Amino acid sequence: MATQSPTVEQFANYLRYERHFSPYTARCYGADLRQYAQFLHGDEPGQPDQADGQGDTIGGEPGSGNGRVEQRLRSADAMTIRGFLTHLDSFGYSPATTARKIATLRSFYKWMLKRGTVQTNPMLLIRTPKQTKRLPKAISVDQVEKLLSAPDNRDTLGSRDRAILETLYSTGVRVSELVDLNRNDLDQTGQTMNIRGKGKKERVVPLGSHAIAAIRHYLTLLEPDQRFTALRQQSMTDPAIPLFVNKNGGRLSTRSVRRKLDKYLKGCGLDPTISPHTLRHSFATHLLDNGADLRSVQELLGHQSLSTTQIYTHLSSMRLRTAYDEAHPRAV
Repeated sequence: MATQSPTVEQFANYLRYERHFSPYTARCYGADLRQYAQFLHGDEPGQPDQADGQGDTIGGEPGSGNGRVEQRLRSADAMTIRGFLTHLDSFGYSPATTARKIATLRSFYKWMLKRGTVQTNPMLLIRTPKQTKRLPKAISVDQVEKLLSAPDNRDTLGSRDRAILETLYSTGVRVSELVDLNRNDLDQTGQTMNIRGKGKKERVVPLGSHAIAAIRHYLTLLEPDQRFTALRQQSMTDPAIPLFVNKNGGRLSTRSVRRKLDKYLKGCGLDPTISPHTLRHSFATHLLDNGADLRSVQELLGHQSLSTTQIYTHLSSMRLRTAYDEAHPRAV
């Protein structure tokens, strides 16, 4: 049976259209809650749905399997939640993944309580297990330079890839924010970009000279390219067309950007675990290494809380310590 809960779907829509969560984040929350609904129904989370032999149907009728799931969602107590978390232990999830699932349930039951769907919030008695803090991974300036020079700048799509990498490192934007960029988000005169971040919050970020030059070069090659004639015609009437396009003239996906990056990492012999987010981490770390203040970096990254940005100070401090240990005659 397919365990589908109308309440879970309503919550997912609430995240997307009222809280303005990104489609990816909303999908993650929805997947966590559907796994929880499977547990309440008696299915194995993460396994293919199976009929329970009692004629269950899709929907929320009281006599149906999904109707029972709806009732169990509303009547769940702390013991129910702990049973779910214990069941998840058998799947070997990382502490970070388990913490995310707990956060999903917290948001879900807080929303349910606010709507009056439940009378008490079972998550108030659930504690999130402590996690070891993982420092964000950053790469050196030399490694960044090596990566940025990897794409062939003579071809339209190669110049696009160079412009993408330059933009990621120059601005520290998330890859989801990058693929969401439109032509009219770019201010070539002011050398800035308008970024639509999490929760539809907008911010303006500066572009370095190398990034703006790479974008201009890409657009110069894109304009006369016969493969993108339709895009050129569209740009005359619609300024809100994608800045970075795929080979068909459509908007790039985050997965496509990751695949392009993987190709260049392999080509220049860099660590294959480097991701677009690594460039964001490197952006922040290199700014702090060179004296930028934490508040400015917070604003550039689009972090709501300064504590989120402060983790980069640990990386910067570690680099200073390494440099001190290697250079000072009485350091060790």
